[in-house]
Amino acid sequence: MNGASREALAAARERLDALTDNTSVDAGSLADELAAVTALLDREVSLRRVLTDPAQAGEAKAELAQRLIGTQVSGSAADLVAGTVRSRWSQSRDLVDALEELANVADLTSAQQRGKLDNVEDELFRFGRIVSSNTELRAALTNRTATGSAKRELLGSLLGGRADATTERLVTRLVAAPRGRSLESGLESLSKLAAERRDRTVAVVTSAVPLSDRQKQRLGDALAKLYGRRMHLNLDVDPEVLGGIRVQVGDEVINGSIADRIEDAGRRVAG
Repeated sequence: MNGASREALAAARERLDALTDNTSVDAGSLADELAAVTALLDREVSLRRVLTDPAQAGEAKAELAQRLIGTQVSGSAADLVAGTVRSRWSQSRDLVDALEELANVADLTSAQQRGKLDNVEDELFRFGRIVSSNTELRAALTNRTATGSAKRELLGSLLGGRADATTERLVTRLVAAPRGRSLESGLESLSKLAAERRDRTVAVVTSAVPLSDRQKQRLGDALAKLYGRRMHLNLDVDPEVLGGIRVQVGDEVINGSIADRIEDAGRRVAG
């Protein structure tokens, strides 16, 4: 997103935070309602174009949204959606992306309120690693000819009772409605949103052997000092990393493995 859409999303996130700070609002239920509105606007292209038409007054679009969904969702969800369509959006699809993000943030907020956000972060990361290493599972979850119910049933057998309910809901929504994204990029986006809930950045750390608690603490402190914010370490073990560690923060990679240094030396010799 850029321009007006970025500002509109930021305003919507603030409204969501204010809403979920109210203990009378069930963040998990709110997430389900926002996800349902997302699915509706993803299907109804003409409707979302009307709701993002810059030629129409914001209040008129908000009233239309209230009339259409006011009886289908709670008052809190309807007010949040109305406030969102009242804003100006650069592209109509940005509105759908924003509502989907609000749904995911609401679910993560629910996990945070239950003290389970760390668990959800770790489970999203682990599930992503399982998918990337299992081609048959990935093919089944991304099969365009498979029905949504079949995919939900598969995920239920994989995650049901083994993962937090928030993790299961987030992954199920992503798999059932990828909206043009790869499974990997969708899981990465969810992990980033989870980290943002605690104002932390995600660092993917790959080492040849598991790190000790002391090593994890020292690495986290060093990265926090380097990037100026708290870090959440997603830890992975890869025996092919001959020594040292490999750290990826966003698009930046910090390589300290022996394997990478050998490759680097080989390139220098070849050059």
